[in-house]
Amino acid sequence: MPGTISRGRGRRTMNEINMVPFIDVMLVLLIIFMVTAPMVTPSLIDLPSVGKAGRQPDKIIQVVINKDERLEVKGGDGSQQVSQRELAAAVKRAQGEDTNAPVVISADRNVKYETVVKAMDALQRAGVARVGLSVQLGQ
Repeated sequence: MPGTISRGRGRRTMNEINMVPFIDVMLVLLIIFMVTAPMVTPSLIDLPSVGKAGRQPDKIIQVVINKDERLEVKGGDGSQQVSQRELAAAVKRAQGEDTNAPVVISADRNVKYETVVKAMDALQRAGVARVGLSVQLGQ
């Protein structure tokens, strides 16, 4: 019959996704990132440097830790050998009225890290506010 509706050649629904446009967009983005990545400058951190202090403190108490882990406190009244338990009291005596006087710990290179930490902990528990470490500047 010539006037009948044909069923075989109608529009079909698409069951799969066309990936070509997606791949094209991703390749363009990849090229953009590859071109712009070398142009981005990394953030710079302005680190403090040694020697920019305006004025050196008048009174410095120095705690020296020798190779054999003996402690010595050098302050305004000379130097004295102390034990780990006596360290905080000796530093407090050396500070006297100026409780804000800085304390610098100078340790030998071969001293155990634990000894330096114990000295810093003893000073912190005693309420010493300004404790620093002495370092040797590299050539």
